[in-house]
Amino acid sequence: MSADWLIFRGTGEPHDGIARLPAPPPWREFAGGPAGEFDRVDESSHGQRRNALATTYQADPGTVELVNTALYLRRPLLVTGEPGVGKSTLAYAVAHELRLGAVLRWPITSRSTLRDGLYRYDAIGRIEDASSAAAIGADLGRYLRLGALGTALAPYRIPRVLLIDEIDKSDFDFPNDLLNIFEEGDYEIPELARIADTTPEVWLAPADLGPKVLVKGGHVACRAFPLVIMTSNQEREFPSAFLRRCVRLDLPSPDHARLGAIVRAHLGDAQANASEDLIATFLDRRKTGEMATDQLLNAVYLVSRAAGENRGARQHLADLILRQLNSSD
Repeated sequence: MSADWLIFRGTGEPHDGIARLPAPPPWREFAGGPAGEFDRVDESSHGQRRNALATTYQADPGTVELVNTALYLRRPLLVTGEPGVGKSTLAYAVAHELRLGAVLRWPITSRSTLRDGLYRYDAIGRIEDASSAAAIGADLGRYLRLGALGTALAPYRIPRVLLIDEIDKSDFDFPNDLLNIFEEGDYEIPELARIADTTPEVWLAPADLGPKVLVKGGHVACRAFPLVIMTSNQEREFPSAFLRRCVRLDLPSPDHARLGAIVRAHLGDAQANASEDLIATFLDRRKTGEMATDQLLNAVYLVSRAAGENRGARQHLADLILRQLNSSD
């Protein structure tokens, strides 16, 4: 099959391919407004580490195809796999290559709620200001801030990237709570809807460092549906109603060739060529226990800096790092 349809190519080289993304299916069209602005090449809030991971990410052909499927269909991408296979880093790699700006990250815990992702309201701060001079001329927007999900659904002209990290840590009802948001692409902020008659327009700060978002009538609706990447460590099952609204990607554990490519991308050819013994050790231990790819990278770096060609020292240092994650030994 021709690769001409691919918007995200997995090369790590930034480009403007997002402009070639076709119009969405009729059932996934959104017309929120007014259109928001943001500097889509601003990745400053990623930090140097995240940017480095994004540029060295090794996406296999299957991953590339499923990312593009999610882009075309405007559907969330549910990424499952063992810890350390690059589930979260995929979001940064896509945002970097397609110049979609800083990733909006929402880490999930057992206490996370839908409202946490949409917006935060500082009711206590407003009450404290009510009897002070600070309340004079103050608008409600001072006490509201959009969350990561709420910001992603703002009416930007091109899609933002939203990382919902470790969704399997959420409570039982959380995936179902997301369904309506994913289908409709909009939400209401009741605190603003109540004052819409007297204050129809309010500017709210987004979750990142971008420009404020104009909210009219307490209602936020997306224009370009965000690329939502949800990660799961396969610690639970999800409802079928939730799964059918997602594009599903199962990231396999990398084989010998891919591990070599990952080491090469992060540490260079010399390190990759000298790490065959460490890769073999890593793969051998992964047969009987849980291992993460970043353990191998740490081991290769440590051994190359501290052990040289001393075989005994190499093995000793590797043993310090390459321990099975599900073992207490």
